[in-house]
Amino acid sequence: MLLVQNCYMIDPASDTEGRRDILIDNGRFVKIEKHILPPAGASVIDAGGMITCPGLIDTHSHFRDPGFTYKEDLSTGADAAVKGGYTSVILMANTKPPVDSVSTLDDILARGRDLPVHLYSCANVTKGMAGRELCDFRALADCGAAGFTDDGVPVMDSALLSEALKAAKKLDLPVSLHEEDKSYITENGINGGGKAAQALGLTGSPREAEYTLIARDVEIASALDAPLCIQHISTAEGVEYVRRARSAHPCIHAEATPHHFSLTEDAILTRGTLAKVNPPLRTERDRMAVIHGLMDGTIDIIATDHAPHASYEKEKSFVEAPSGMIGLETALSLAIRHLVFPGYLTMQQMLACLTSNPADFYHLPAGRIEIGAPADLVIFDPDDEWIVPSQFASRSCNSPFIGEKLPGVIHYTIKDGEVVYRR
Repeated sequence: MLLVQNCYMIDPASDTEGRRDILIDNGRFVKIEKHILPPAGASVIDAGGMITCPGLIDTHSHFRDPGFTYKEDLSTGADAAVKGGYTSVILMANTKPPVDSVSTLDDILARGRDLPVHLYSCANVTKGMAGRELCDFRALADCGAAGFTDDGVPVMDSALLSEALKAAKKLDLPVSLHEEDKSYITENGINGGGKAAQALGLTGSPREAEYTLIARDVEIASALDAPLCIQHISTAEGVEYVRRARSAHPCIHAEATPHHFSLTEDAILTRGTLAKVNPPLRTERDRMAVIHGLMDGTIDIIATDHAPHASYEKEKSFVEAPSGMIGLETALSLAIRHLVFPGYLTMQQMLACLTSNPADFYHLPAGRIEIGAPADLVIFDPDDEWIVPSQFASRSCNSPFIGEKLPGVIHYTIKDGEVVYRR
């Protein structure tokens, strides 16, 4: 039994916030009141007025397992997650082998059951991520797939995508899409025609590579009324296409990464390959468009796109280095700094994008503080500050935020009523 006393509880799902005590027993919330006397034998955490909210949920992480465990594995990824306040993580399916079979999915989920996070995984849309033949959606759903994605590779065949959306809709599961048409791209990971690309003598990835596919795919999903998530949106035009579609078709969703609402292409000039991501960091206009999309609900999920790489890989030339940055350990702090403190979102609105919204879209038993629900919590001080270290709980350290002072210190992460991270 665990009692959390003197917390400032924020539960976006019920639009509730205020001083509360929270009693947990057998991994569930059993009492939520303004004052609770400690039961005999209960462990007590005095939150001292710190914010206490549902455990964070990441719908877009790469733990690189199987196939690339020198970058990350299920265990180190879980350690990074709980340090960042996450209690539920959905893995992407571009592993080696890819998650296009029941055997691979079952192996990941089985090995994830003893981790300090609730681990879920998407399965692939197409076999081998080759874009030619659909996976067996029914079998993968029965095995526990949280959704379907070929993240890292766009689904270029519109007829095949339509069939995928129809199949996923029957299963009440979402499809999430990486929107970059490679026919537009000379070098990935850098904004086409931007100042960073010009400084490095590169052509880059133009904005058309993203928004043309977004325009096509939201139209297909809207016609089918099928649940679709546009991943890691980076362009103002892409946000507007989602805005128009979502206004008439609430089945359309989009996710924003902390790096796309925190950074612009200028970061490449100072941080080099650590700021190389797909889709690339773009302009201040695009960054603000992403923020405005979060403000008006066009974008309703904040997802990290946690993408570990070994140091020697990121030390290669810009063109040769892989795209991606780690994000689980800095996401909450970046959201506080760039969304809440400037006044774009309230704390509760921001936390909804990290808790109840992703839980609702992916049908997860998480994201709520209510009697009987799984007792997943994060307790943090939004005003205290920390300096991003050069070493992380993640196996990799490819972050452009190393050395920065960020607000939002996480003191406890609690999964199923057990403390899995303590500062």
